[in-house]
Amino acid sequence: MAVKKVRMSAEGYKNLEKELEYLVTVRRAEVAQKLKEARSFGDLSENAEYDEAKNEQAILESRIQEMEATIANALVVDESELSNDEVGVGSYVTLKDLELDEEMTLQIVGSTEADPENNKISEDAPIGIAALKKKVGDVIEVEAPVGIIKMEIMAIGK
Repeated sequence: MAVKKVRMSAEGYKNLEKELEYLVTVRRAEVAQKLKEARSFGDLSENAEYDEAKNEQAILESRIQEMEATIANALVVDESELSNDEVGVGSYVTLKDLELDEEMTLQIVGSTEADPENNKISEDAPIGIAALKKKVGDVIEVEAPVGIIKMEIMAIGK
């Protein structure tokens, strides 16, 4: 079975590495301490603190494994290779909603970095899919719950 490479920006990759290091060095120690304290309360069969600490440990270890797999399969996008001529992962794109006559600037990012509240849209999201490989002046159609939204690409930047 082929492993899917996950595209991400250099910044996203560094943030993921930083978060993983924190989880491995700090959070693991904190959870281990909680387990140790919970064990000291005696009978483990009726020890809610112990059960809670074990659940927290399982969730933490699962997150660590997930992050390690993402890092191992990351394809870091070299921002120096980004073009201002064509939308790619890492590009900043200014789009104009042709119906509402409103502009917005978004960054197209890898799926693991998506953060719509901060205008970081996944390459796998409807806008990302529609915008990839398009040029300034192109009109894209984005399927949304309200119907098809037509947007013109006004600018592409790094």
